[in-house]
Amino acid sequence: MSSGAMSQKMTCDKSQDRHEEKVQSSCKQSPPGHMTDLGKEEVADNGRPEKKCVEEVQSLWTTEASGSVKLRIDELCPQEPITVHQMFINCVQKYGHLPALASKRKEKWEKITFSEYYRCCRMAAKSFLKLGLERFHSVAILGFNSEEWFFSAVGAVFAGGLSTGIYTTNSPEACHHVAKDSRANIIVIENQKQLDKILLIKDNLPHLKAIVQYSGSLKKKLPNLYSWEEFMRLGLDIPDKTLDDIISSQKANQCCVLIYTSGTTGAPKGVMLSHDNITWTARHASRAGDMQPAEIKQETIVSYLPLSHIAAQIYDLWTGIQWGELVYFAQPDALKGTLVNTLREATPSSHMGVPRVWEKMMEKIKLEVSRCAYLKKKLVTWAMSVSLEANLKYSKDEEKPFLFNLANSLVLEKLRAELGFSGCQKFFSGAAPIGSDTFEFFLGLNIHLYEAYGMSESSGPHFMSGPYTYRMESCGKVVPGCRCKIANVDADGSGEVCLWGRDVFMGYLNMKDKTVEAFDEEGWLCSGDLGKTDEDGFLYITGRIKELIITAGGENVPPVPIEDAVKRELPFISNAMLIGDKRKFLSMLLTIKCVINVETMEPTDDLSPEAVKFCQQLGSQATKVSDITGGKDKLLNQAIQDGIARVNSKATSNAQRIQKWIVLGKDFSVSGGELGPTMKLRRAAVLKMYHNEVETFYRELKK
Repeated sequence: MSSGAMSQKMTCDKSQDRHEEKVQSSCKQSPPGHMTDLGKEEVADNGRPEKKCVEEVQSLWTTEASGSVKLRIDELCPQEPITVHQMFINCVQKYGHLPALASKRKEKWEKITFSEYYRCCRMAAKSFLKLGLERFHSVAILGFNSEEWFFSAVGAVFAGGLSTGIYTTNSPEACHHVAKDSRANIIVIENQKQLDKILLIKDNLPHLKAIVQYSGSLKKKLPNLYSWEEFMRLGLDIPDKTLDDIISSQKANQCCVLIYTSGTTGAPKGVMLSHDNITWTARHASRAGDMQPAEIKQETIVSYLPLSHIAAQIYDLWTGIQWGELVYFAQPDALKGTLVNTLREATPSSHMGVPRVWEKMMEKIKLEVSRCAYLKKKLVTWAMSVSLEANLKYSKDEEKPFLFNLANSLVLEKLRAELGFSGCQKFFSGAAPIGSDTFEFFLGLNIHLYEAYGMSESSGPHFMSGPYTYRMESCGKVVPGCRCKIANVDADGSGEVCLWGRDVFMGYLNMKDKTVEAFDEEGWLCSGDLGKTDEDGFLYITGRIKELIITAGGENVPPVPIEDAVKRELPFISNAMLIGDKRKFLSMLLTIKCVINVETMEPTDDLSPEAVKFCQQLGSQATKVSDITGGKDKLLNQAIQDGIARVNSKATSNAQRIQKWIVLGKDFSVSGGELGPTMKLRRAAVLKMYHNEVETFYRELKK
């Protein structure tokens, strides 16, 4: 253990030994909470005298940070509500001796137990109180995943504040919006890079009292700026009773977490999540995905996706506490190539990625296979084709033919081990729809990607796929205890997906109009997504209402299926964006797959190996995006036109045919502003950026 980690651990241990003895003593007096089935549970009070856990209110929503809501407890969802602290105490009682968090320091993995984890969260909570954290004000956290991120998030909740993540890619202006809107008293930052952003805006944050840096040494000592070691010592003189009184006053229907939307359709909104939203979802959504309690099998996961996003936060942080999971923290450059190294060392039992992560993994595997010797390449290609065919022909639970088993044991098991998936049983994809080509590629590796569907406003997953709830191209079934209805159903069975359950959020912070707009008259959360369910209750997302294109002729056109069809026909296309709202015909912006600069994460002018290979198969010598733009490469130009013609041939009407297109000079990216932090297309931003190109499509009509 490094000196910094040792010092931190000793500080936590020294100040909390007495309190831990009280916790352990109370644990012995009460039976542990246990699950009798997925829909019913008993929650122990762990010997801790708690006041009534729910504030009596009648409204299902609020926009005030200090507000309370009526919980959606009914016959489908009768579980006793608990706070985050109660959930953690249950965890310590059952799993206190087990390893909880693993961090790599000086090439060595260092682990702490759940008991140590709990003590460090209490210590962080006391230090926040010492710095002046006020009730229902926020602790904003700006940095890559780490144990300090976890301690800060949980500690903020223990201390009566609101845990608020900020995307690491945010500009200073975007950081200012979140910190000011959430009334941040303390901002916890990772390093000098993030500190520089906050120093630019701190004078315009009226509630800010301190900044804490958790990685790297402070380059310059500034007023109210603390290193992590300094911070963790600040609360040593705060009595246990002071913190315990705050904890015992907390109610399950009060806010404890703020998740800010990525701002793809406007300014980011602060999604208010209650203790019950967090604790109920962590328990029930994860079990719907077949995550196991540690007393049966301790799950191992790798934390690398942005914790400011609800998917990663529920999966990594809160579910980890609920079921006693061991969380390995990836390196900050995980998405630049080091993730696979962490996966190999951690050998997770479960893994989650957003579609772009799975796509990048697919592209890397394809590149590696293309570089193999002839015989090995043929063997891998054969094995993957056998696996894909078997997985498409047989259901997941059906016995596969001998040839599949041979290919799997001879080739595919080794491939999965090279990816770090030798012991992985569950593979999840969320945050955005995944392309069928990516889905089928991983079936070729005998990896079933389980899609989930939800939103920040539903505390993450409202629908889950898993080993026992699986259907191709579906997001799975509604989490037991939750409900769904499809509103305003059209002739094809599609309508707006509306959600009800204990996972539904409290409201948008300080935004009454947007909050009222989010619910229908009966209190159902209106997702804005179009979808349909089959006879067995599996959900299929078909589009998004706000993305729906309504042509000048009045025809409704969902863009995503058409965009996906173009990318299937033209695998060297990275992004395809359909245009045509209030226009007489449809047009499309295209970008080509290219090499990404691993330092800046910006797209370069160099074509990706996959794109180069495609060009070579056509007889083209193009190696750069600039070789293609402006119609310079006639062969590739014709290939694009032919691919779009094939898509048009399957269109349901003339109005859904793509009439014009253009290849842009640069791929879309987060840094460029075309994609949001979770890689979702920011359509309004793209339209604004490429206004001139779009207008060129329709200029002749105006003459």
